[in-house]
This record gives sequence, C-alpha cells and structure tokens, in this order.
Amino acid sequence: MCALSAIRRILYDALGHFNDDDGWSMSSHLAISALMALFPFLIFATALASFLGAQAFADTAVHLVFDTWPVQIAEPISREVVSVLTVPRSGFLTIGVILAAYFASNGVEALRASLNRAYRTVETRSIIHRRIQSLAFVFIATVGFVVISVLLVFAPLIARILLSQFSWIEDYMGTITVWRFAIASLVIVLGLVAVHLWLPDGRRRFADIVPGIIFTLIGWLIGSTVFALYLDRFANYVNTYAGLASIMIAIVFLYIVSAIFILGGELNASIRRFLEARARIGDR
Repeated sequence: MCALSAIRRILYDALGHFNDDDGWSMSSHLAISALMALFPFLIFATALASFLGAQAFADTAVHLVFDTWPVQIAEPISREVVSVLTVPRSGFLTIGVILAAYFASNGVEALRASLNRAYRTVETRSIIHRRIQSLAFVFIATVGFVVISVLLVFAPLIARILLSQFSWIEDYMGTITVWRFAIASLVIVLGLVAVHLWLPDGRRRFADIVPGIIFTLIGWLIGSTVFALYLDRFANYVNTYAGLASIMIAIVFLYIVSAIFILGGELNASIRRFLEARARIGDR
C-alpha cells in the first residue's frame, strides 16, 4: 500500500471518529474546563509556593502558562491572574486552597474524558483512583512550577558566574525571555507526554503517542498564529462583548487548542488501528 493511501486512510479514520464521537462538543467541554481550572490551579500553586518560601512564584507562573499564548490573548488575562495571585492568603492548608486543588483536578478529568474517547477506551478504574491521580497531576505540576520559579530567580546569578568563568558562552546564553519561552515549551511537551501515557485507560508505548504530540505542537503553533492574525486584522471582540472580550477570546482560543489536542489523540488511535489491521493482513 502506498504511503499516500495509508495517510489518507489514517486521516479519514481520525477525522471521522472525531466527528462521530462528538469531538466538537468535547472540545467545548475541555476548553471551559481548562479555563475554570486555570485560576484554581494557580491559586493552589501560589499558596504552596508561599508555604515553601518561593515568594516570586506568581510572576514566573504567569510566564510559564502564558508565554506560549498569542500576546493578544495572554496580556489581558495575565493581568487578571497576577491581581488574583498577589492577594495575601493566610495559610496553605485552608478550605479554599483545598477546594482550589479539587477544582483544578476537574481540568485533568476533562483531559481524561477527551482522551478516553479519542483512544476508543472504556474507563475501568474506580472514581477514587482517577481523582487521586488527577490531584497527583495537579500537585506534581505545582511542584514543578515551584522548582522552575526558584531556578529562574537564581538564573541571572548563575549566568553571571558562568560568564565570569567561560566568557565564550555569552553568545549562547540568550535572554531571560528566551529561556522562559524555552522552559514553557518544554513544560508543554512533558505535560502532553504525561497525559497521553497515563490519563486514558489502557497502556500505550511512547512511540504510540509521538505522532499525536507532534501534531498537537504543530497545530498549536499554526492555530495560535492564525487566530492572532485574525484578532489583529478582522475581529473586534471589544465592540461585540465589551468587558467580556478577553474571556471570550480566551474561550475561543482554548476551544481551538482543545480540538487540536483531541485530534492528536485521534491520530494516535487511528495509526495504531491501521498498523494492527495491516499486521493481521500480513499474518494471513
């Protein structure tokens, strides 16, 4: 079978399954869940960071989350996020912070539901197992953000020490903005690997999820660029939605990203089904 025919079959299967299994509705669900989980996650992460002594976490967290978003979307929302995160909180283990962690885990559950549909799997794990796993994802992500924020605080000092000893590396150091973008991109890649491997039911090899992750990263780049151009040249959300403009822009952007993410899972499942079918034919 020629490569072009194989690609056509895989894409047809992925797009057909996405459409037949309410992929557009799941994209809406995932986008709203992500937006609703964002603030609780950052509140929980900031509370934990303060408890651990990482007082500069808020600024770093905003960069890690929003540096890969188009500036038209990230700028207004990041201002609101900073204003929320800089509100003093009395302690870490409070009811509000615990609830924030729980609501943040709802976003992880939305990812799980989307991927279970994409991978054609039926969930067999108990609700307690799934919720503990979701909370673990939130906690691990938070600790990762805290560690990164501490490293970025010390980054200028480390850079000066390295430059004093090895002046030749100056051309390779870049700026703190470049490093923040690189770290934010690395966080996205690691996050995609983690959710594809462990959130949906069943087992998958790393090789099984690579095509969908690459598709998601490329789709994210293209989709965000096209949407940013659309906002610059055509859209006028302020006149349409007034004070709700930034929220509506964020929802549309997250909807696009969610559809691309789910299609990445559909692509992985379609490739796996195609390879299994070809193997069965070859065994005959």
